[in-house]
Amino acid sequence: MDFGLSEEQQQLKESAHAFLSGECPTTFVRKVMATDDGYPRELYDQIAKLGWTGLIVPEKFGGAGLGMLDMAMILEEGGYAAMPGPFLFSSMLAASALKLGGSEQLNAKWLTALAEGNAVGTVAVVEGAGSIDHRDIHAIAMKSDAGWRLNGAKMFVPYADVADFIVVAAKRDSDVRLFVVDTKSPGVTIRSRKNLDLTRRVASVELRNVPAKRLHGGGSQLFAKLVDVAAIAVAADSLGGTERALEMAVDYSKVREQFGKPIGSFQALKHAAAEIVADLEPARAMLWYAAYALDTGAADASRIAAMAKARLCDIYSRGTDRAVLMHGGIGFTWEHDMHIWFKRARFNESYFGSPSFHRERVASLNAY
Repeated sequence: MDFGLSEEQQQLKESAHAFLSGECPTTFVRKVMATDDGYPRELYDQIAKLGWTGLIVPEKFGGAGLGMLDMAMILEEGGYAAMPGPFLFSSMLAASALKLGGSEQLNAKWLTALAEGNAVGTVAVVEGAGSIDHRDIHAIAMKSDAGWRLNGAKMFVPYADVADFIVVAAKRDSDVRLFVVDTKSPGVTIRSRKNLDLTRRVASVELRNVPAKRLHGGGSQLFAKLVDVAAIAVAADSLGGTERALEMAVDYSKVREQFGKPIGSFQALKHAAAEIVADLEPARAMLWYAAYALDTGAADASRIAAMAKARLCDIYSRGTDRAVLMHGGIGFTWEHDMHIWFKRARFNESYFGSPSFHRERVASLNAY
Protein backbone atom coordinates (compact mmCIF):
# COMPACT_ATOMS: atom_id res chain seq x y z
CA MET A 1 0.00 0.00 0.00
CA ASP A 2 1.29 3.48 -0.90
CA PHE A 3 1.15 5.88 2.03
CA GLY A 4 2.69 8.77 0.06
CA LEU A 5 0.99 11.81 -1.40
CA SER A 6 -1.02 11.48 -4.57
CA GLU A 7 0.27 13.13 -7.73
CA GLU A 8 -2.37 15.88 -7.37
CA GLN A 9 -1.40 16.57 -3.75
CA GLN A 10 2.27 16.74 -4.65
CA GLN A 11 1.48 19.18 -7.45
CA LEU A 12 -0.61 21.27 -5.07
CA LYS A 13 2.27 21.41 -2.61
CA GLU A 14 4.81 22.33 -5.28
CA SER A 15 2.59 25.02 -6.80
CA ALA A 16 1.96 26.52 -3.35
CA HIS A 17 5.70 26.58 -2.66
CA ALA A 18 6.41 28.28 -5.98
CA PHE A 19 3.66 30.86 -5.49
CA LEU A 20 4.67 31.81 -1.94
CA SER A 21 8.37 31.91 -2.85
CA GLY A 22 7.54 34.56 -5.44
CA GLU A 23 4.74 36.48 -3.74
CA CYS A 24 5.54 36.07 -0.03
CA PRO A 25 9.32 36.36 0.48
CA THR A 26 10.63 37.43 3.87
CA THR A 27 10.87 41.05 2.70
CA PHE A 28 7.12 41.00 2.07
CA VAL A 29 6.46 39.33 5.44
CA ARG A 30 8.38 42.11 7.17
CA LYS A 31 6.33 44.78 5.36
CA VAL A 32 3.11 43.15 6.53
CA MET A 33 4.47 42.89 10.07
CA ALA A 34 4.88 46.67 10.06
CA THR A 35 1.23 47.34 9.15
CA ASP A 36 -1.53 48.02 11.67
CA ASP A 37 -3.74 44.99 11.00
CA GLY A 38 -1.27 42.50 9.48
CA TYR A 39 -3.69 41.59 6.71
CA PRO A 40 -2.13 41.64 3.20
CA ARG A 41 -5.31 42.04 1.12
CA GLU A 42 -3.61 42.00 -2.28
CA LEU A 43 -1.94 38.66 -1.48
CA TYR A 44 -5.26 37.25 -0.34
CA ASP A 45 -6.95 38.37 -3.55
CA GLN A 46 -4.42 36.24 -5.41
CA ILE A 47 -4.94 33.34 -3.00
CA ALA A 48 -8.69 33.49 -3.66
CA LYS A 49 -8.07 33.34 -7.42
CA LEU A 50 -5.95 30.22 -6.87
CA GLY A 51 -8.89 28.62 -5.06
CA TRP A 52 -7.15 28.22 -1.70
CA THR A 53 -9.86 30.07 0.24
CA GLY A 54 -12.41 27.53 -0.94
CA LEU A 55 -10.22 24.44 -0.92
CA ILE A 56 -12.21 22.55 1.74
CA VAL A 57 -15.54 24.26 1.01
CA PRO A 58 -18.08 21.85 -0.56
CA GLU A 59 -18.61 22.28 -4.28
CA LYS A 60 -22.26 23.31 -3.89
CA PHE A 61 -21.07 26.40 -2.04
CA GLY A 62 -18.48 27.30 -4.64
CA GLY A 63 -15.45 25.48 -3.23
CA ALA A 64 -13.20 22.67 -4.41
CA GLY A 65 -14.56 20.13 -1.92
CA LEU A 66 -11.13 18.78 -0.99
CA GLY A 67 -10.02 17.40 2.38
CA MET A 68 -7.70 17.97 5.31
CA LEU A 69 -4.72 16.25 3.71
CA ASP A 70 -4.94 18.56 0.71
CA MET A 71 -5.22 21.62 2.94
CA ALA A 72 -2.27 20.39 5.04
CA MET A 73 -0.07 20.79 1.95
CA ILE A 74 -1.05 24.47 1.70
CA LEU A 75 -0.68 25.06 5.44
CA GLU A 76 2.76 23.45 5.48
CA GLU A 77 3.95 25.80 2.75
CA GLY A 78 2.31 28.71 4.56
CA GLY A 79 4.32 27.81 7.65
CA TYR A 80 7.48 27.51 5.58
CA ALA A 81 6.96 31.05 4.24
CA ALA A 82 5.61 32.40 7.56
CA MET A 83 2.66 33.64 5.49
CA PRO A 84 0.92 36.39 7.44
CA GLY A 85 -2.82 36.92 7.61
CA PRO A 86 -5.96 35.00 8.60
CA PHE A 87 -5.79 32.06 6.18
CA LEU A 88 -5.44 29.28 8.77
CA PHE A 89 -8.13 30.77 11.01
CA SER A 90 -10.58 31.71 8.25
CA SER A 91 -10.26 29.31 5.32
CA MET A 92 -9.43 26.35 7.58
CA LEU A 93 -10.95 26.67 11.07
CA ALA A 94 -13.99 28.88 10.49
CA ALA A 95 -14.76 27.11 7.21
CA SER A 96 -14.45 23.69 8.91
CA ALA A 97 -16.81 24.71 11.72
CA LEU A 98 -19.44 25.79 9.19
CA LYS A 99 -18.86 22.68 7.07
CA LEU A 100 -19.34 20.46 10.12
CA GLY A 101 -22.40 22.13 11.66
CA GLY A 102 -23.76 25.00 9.61
CA SER A 103 -27.30 25.10 8.23
CA GLU A 104 -27.89 25.36 4.50
CA GLN A 105 -28.83 29.02 4.86
CA LEU A 106 -25.84 29.88 7.02
CA ASN A 107 -23.40 28.03 4.77
CA ALA A 108 -24.86 29.57 1.64
CA LYS A 109 -24.10 32.96 3.15
CA TRP A 110 -20.69 32.47 4.72
CA LEU A 111 -19.07 29.45 3.04
CA THR A 112 -19.83 30.88 -0.38
CA ALA A 113 -18.33 34.21 0.63
CA LEU A 114 -15.27 32.47 2.06
CA ALA A 115 -14.75 30.44 -1.12
CA GLU A 116 -14.98 33.59 -3.24
CA GLY A 117 -12.55 35.46 -1.01
CA ASN A 118 -15.23 38.00 -0.09
CA ALA A 119 -15.31 37.29 3.65
CA VAL A 120 -12.98 36.58 6.55
CA GLY A 121 -13.92 34.36 9.47
CA THR A 122 -12.22 33.45 12.72
CA VAL A 123 -12.74 31.34 15.84
CA ALA A 124 -13.09 32.52 19.45
CA VAL A 125 -12.60 29.95 22.21
CA VAL A 126 -10.05 31.08 24.80
CA GLU A 127 -11.02 33.27 27.75
CA GLY A 128 -9.16 34.63 30.77
CA ALA A 129 -7.65 31.28 31.76
CA GLY A 130 -5.96 30.94 28.36
CA SER A 131 -7.24 27.38 27.98
CA ILE A 132 -9.52 25.51 25.57
CA ASP A 133 -10.61 23.11 28.33
CA HIS A 134 -14.41 23.14 28.53
CA ARG A 135 -14.16 23.95 32.24
CA ASP A 136 -12.47 27.26 31.36
CA ILE A 137 -15.14 28.40 28.90
CA HIS A 138 -17.64 30.69 30.64
CA ALA A 139 -19.35 32.58 27.81
CA ILE A 140 -23.08 31.93 28.10
CA ALA A 141 -25.58 31.14 25.36
CA MET A 142 -29.23 31.97 26.10
CA LYS A 143 -32.23 31.04 23.97
CA SER A 144 -35.49 32.96 23.66
CA ASP A 145 -38.31 33.19 21.16
CA ALA A 146 -36.16 35.66 19.22
CA GLY A 147 -33.28 33.17 18.94
CA TRP A 148 -29.88 32.69 20.54
CA ARG A 149 -27.99 35.43 22.41
CA LEU A 150 -24.39 35.33 23.65
CA ASN A 151 -22.73 37.02 26.61
CA GLY A 152 -19.06 36.76 27.53
CA ALA A 153 -15.52 37.82 26.71
CA LYS A 154 -12.98 36.06 24.51
CA MET A 155 -9.23 36.57 24.37
CA PHE A 156 -6.56 36.00 21.70
CA VAL A 157 -9.06 35.85 18.82
CA PRO A 158 -7.03 35.86 15.59
CA TYR A 159 -7.84 38.70 13.19
CA ALA A 160 -11.17 39.51 14.85
CA ASP A 161 -10.71 43.15 13.84
CA VAL A 162 -10.82 42.27 10.12
CA ALA A 163 -13.27 39.35 10.36
CA ASP A 164 -16.82 39.43 9.03
CA PHE A 165 -17.99 36.63 11.32
CA ILE A 166 -16.73 34.75 14.37
CA VAL A 167 -17.35 31.15 15.39
CA VAL A 168 -17.77 31.39 19.17
CA ALA A 169 -17.61 28.63 21.76
CA ALA A 170 -20.16 29.22 24.53
CA LYS A 171 -21.91 27.16 27.20
CA ARG A 172 -25.51 26.10 27.39
CA ASP A 173 -26.39 23.89 30.39
CA SER A 174 -22.67 23.05 30.94
CA ASP A 175 -22.39 21.83 27.33
CA VAL A 176 -19.99 23.69 25.01
CA ARG A 177 -21.67 24.64 21.75
CA LEU A 178 -20.56 26.61 18.71
CA PHE A 179 -22.30 29.71 17.38
CA VAL A 180 -21.76 32.12 14.51
CA VAL A 181 -21.75 35.84 15.25
CA ASP A 182 -21.74 38.64 12.67
CA THR A 183 -19.07 41.14 13.78
CA LYS A 184 -21.34 44.01 12.73
CA SER A 185 -24.04 42.94 15.20
CA PRO A 186 -24.83 45.29 18.09
CA GLY A 187 -23.12 44.29 21.31
CA VAL A 188 -19.86 43.12 19.69
CA THR A 189 -16.79 45.02 20.89
CA ILE A 190 -13.40 44.16 19.38
CA ARG A 191 -10.07 45.50 20.64
CA SER A 192 -6.73 44.72 19.00
CA ARG A 193 -4.05 43.35 21.31
CA LYS A 194 -0.28 43.22 21.07
CA ASN A 195 1.21 39.86 20.25
CA LEU A 196 4.76 38.51 20.16
CA ASP A 197 4.28 36.99 16.70
CA LEU A 198 3.64 39.86 14.28
CA THR A 199 2.76 37.46 11.44
CA ARG A 200 -0.40 36.71 13.47
CA ARG A 201 -2.67 39.33 15.02
CA VAL A 202 -5.07 38.82 17.91
CA ALA A 203 -7.86 40.74 19.57
CA SER A 204 -10.19 40.57 22.53
CA VAL A 205 -13.91 40.22 21.80
CA GLU A 206 -16.66 41.25 24.20
CA LEU A 207 -20.17 39.95 23.59
CA ARG A 208 -23.16 41.64 25.22
CA ASN A 209 -26.50 40.09 24.38
CA VAL A 210 -25.31 39.46 20.82
CA PRO A 211 -27.59 37.62 18.36
CA ALA A 212 -26.07 34.36 17.13
CA LYS A 213 -26.79 31.33 14.95
CA ARG A 214 -26.11 27.93 16.46
CA LEU A 215 -24.04 25.32 14.64
CA HIS A 216 -25.56 21.84 14.91
CA GLY A 217 -23.68 18.61 15.43
CA GLY A 218 -23.87 17.48 19.02
CA GLY A 219 -22.58 20.36 21.16
CA SER A 220 -19.34 19.17 22.76
CA GLN A 221 -18.90 16.58 20.00
CA LEU A 222 -18.81 19.36 17.40
CA PHE A 223 -16.36 21.34 19.53
CA ALA A 224 -14.13 18.26 19.84
CA LYS A 225 -14.14 17.88 16.04
CA LEU A 226 -13.06 21.52 15.69
CA VAL A 227 -10.23 20.86 18.16
CA ASP A 228 -9.08 17.97 15.94
CA VAL A 229 -9.12 20.19 12.85
CA ALA A 230 -7.23 22.97 14.62
CA ALA A 231 -4.65 20.53 15.99
CA ILE A 232 -3.80 19.20 12.53
CA ALA A 233 -3.83 22.65 10.93
CA VAL A 234 -1.39 24.09 13.47
CA ALA A 235 0.75 20.94 13.23
CA ALA A 236 0.99 21.39 9.44
CA ASP A 237 2.07 25.02 9.83
CA SER A 238 4.63 23.89 12.41
CA LEU A 239 6.04 21.26 10.06
CA GLY A 240 6.67 23.86 7.37
CA GLY A 241 8.14 26.31 9.86
CA THR A 242 10.57 23.73 11.22
CA GLU A 243 11.67 22.86 7.68
CA ARG A 244 12.42 26.53 7.01
CA ALA A 245 14.32 27.01 10.29
CA LEU A 246 16.48 23.97 9.54
CA GLU A 247 17.16 25.17 5.99
CA MET A 248 18.17 28.64 7.18
CA ALA A 249 20.47 27.25 9.87
CA VAL A 250 22.18 24.81 7.49
CA ASP A 251 22.64 27.45 4.80
CA TYR A 252 24.18 29.84 7.33
CA SER A 253 26.53 27.18 8.70
CA LYS A 254 27.90 26.64 5.19
CA VAL A 255 28.98 30.26 4.68
CA ARG A 256 29.87 31.47 8.19
CA GLU A 257 33.51 30.78 8.96
CA GLN A 258 35.43 30.44 12.21
CA PHE A 259 39.09 29.49 12.53
CA GLY A 260 39.35 29.49 8.74
CA LYS A 261 36.63 26.92 8.05
CA PRO A 262 32.79 26.87 7.74
CA ILE A 263 31.11 26.39 11.11
CA GLY A 264 29.04 23.61 9.53
CA SER A 265 32.13 21.43 9.61
CA PHE A 266 32.14 21.48 13.44
CA GLN A 267 30.67 18.40 15.10
CA ALA A 268 28.42 20.37 17.46
CA LEU A 269 26.67 22.09 14.55
CA LYS A 270 26.28 18.80 12.69
CA HIS A 271 24.68 17.23 15.74
CA ALA A 272 22.24 20.13 16.16
CA ALA A 273 21.10 19.90 12.53
CA ALA A 274 20.87 16.11 12.68
CA GLU A 275 18.69 16.28 15.78
CA ILE A 276 16.22 18.58 14.00
CA VAL A 277 16.07 16.20 11.03
CA ALA A 278 15.62 13.19 13.31
CA ASP A 279 12.66 14.92 14.94
CA LEU A 280 11.18 16.20 11.71
CA GLU A 281 10.93 13.22 9.38
CA PRO A 282 8.87 10.85 11.59
CA ALA A 283 6.60 13.78 12.48
CA ARG A 284 5.88 14.38 8.80
CA ALA A 285 4.45 10.87 8.50
CA MET A 286 2.40 11.42 11.66
CA LEU A 287 0.91 14.63 10.25
CA TRP A 288 -0.02 13.00 6.94
CA TYR A 289 -1.69 10.11 8.71
CA ALA A 290 -3.53 12.47 11.09
CA ALA A 291 -4.96 14.41 8.12
CA TYR A 292 -5.86 11.16 6.33
CA ALA A 293 -7.54 9.79 9.47
CA LEU A 294 -9.63 12.94 9.83
CA ASP A 295 -10.68 12.80 6.17
CA THR A 296 -11.71 9.14 6.37
CA GLY A 297 -13.31 9.25 9.82
CA ALA A 298 -10.88 6.71 11.26
CA ALA A 299 -11.52 5.54 14.81
CA ASP A 300 -8.22 6.98 16.05
CA ALA A 301 -8.60 10.36 14.28
CA SER A 302 -8.89 12.42 17.49
CA ARG A 303 -6.03 10.61 19.20
CA ILE A 304 -3.60 11.02 16.30
CA ALA A 305 -4.63 14.68 15.81
CA ALA A 306 -3.73 15.40 19.43
CA MET A 307 -0.45 13.51 19.06
CA ALA A 308 0.44 15.49 15.93
CA LYS A 309 -0.26 18.84 17.60
CA ALA A 310 1.75 17.98 20.70
CA ARG A 311 4.68 16.49 18.82
CA LEU A 312 5.05 19.02 16.02
CA CYS A 313 4.68 22.06 18.27
CA ASP A 314 7.38 20.63 20.55
CA ILE A 315 9.59 20.01 17.51
CA TYR A 316 8.95 23.51 16.13
CA SER A 317 9.91 25.23 19.39
CA ARG A 318 12.93 23.01 19.95
CA GLY A 319 14.00 23.24 16.30
CA THR A 320 13.88 27.04 16.21
CA ASP A 321 15.79 27.15 19.50
CA ARG A 322 18.57 25.12 17.91
CA ALA A 323 18.44 27.10 14.67
CA VAL A 324 18.88 30.38 16.57
CA LEU A 325 21.88 28.94 18.41
CA MET A 326 23.38 27.68 15.15
CA HIS A 327 23.30 31.26 13.87
CA GLY A 328 25.27 32.49 16.89
CA GLY A 329 24.89 36.10 18.00
CA ILE A 330 23.20 37.30 14.81
CA GLY A 331 20.38 34.82 15.33
CA PHE A 332 19.14 36.87 18.29
CA THR A 333 18.84 40.15 16.36
CA TRP A 334 15.82 41.80 14.78
CA GLU A 335 17.77 42.32 11.56
CA HIS A 336 18.07 38.57 10.96
CA ASP A 337 14.93 36.74 9.83
CA MET A 338 15.28 33.79 12.19
CA HIS A 339 13.21 35.46 14.91
CA ILE A 340 10.12 35.39 12.68
CA TRP A 341 9.91 31.59 12.85
CA PHE A 342 11.12 31.49 16.46
CA LYS A 343 8.16 33.65 17.54
CA ARG A 344 5.70 31.84 15.32
CA ALA A 345 6.69 28.58 17.00
CA ARG A 346 5.67 30.08 20.35
CA PHE A 347 2.30 31.14 18.99
CA ASN A 348 1.64 27.67 17.56
CA GLU A 349 2.69 26.03 20.80
CA SER A 350 -0.04 27.79 22.76
CA TYR A 351 -2.81 28.13 20.15
CA PHE A 352 -5.76 25.71 20.51
CA GLY A 353 -4.15 23.75 23.30
CA SER A 354 -0.58 23.38 24.52
CA PRO A 355 1.41 20.18 23.95
CA SER A 356 0.72 19.16 27.56
CA PHE A 357 -3.03 19.67 27.03
CA HIS A 358 -2.99 17.44 23.96
CA ARG A 359 -0.88 14.78 25.67
CA GLU A 360 -3.49 14.67 28.43
CA ARG A 361 -6.14 14.43 25.71
CA VAL A 362 -4.35 11.41 24.25
CA ALA A 363 -4.30 9.80 27.68
CA SER A 364 -8.00 10.49 28.16
CA LEU A 365 -8.91 9.11 24.71
CA ASN A 366 -6.89 5.98 25.52
CA ALA A 367 -8.76 5.69 28.85
CA TYR A 368 -5.56 5.81 30.87
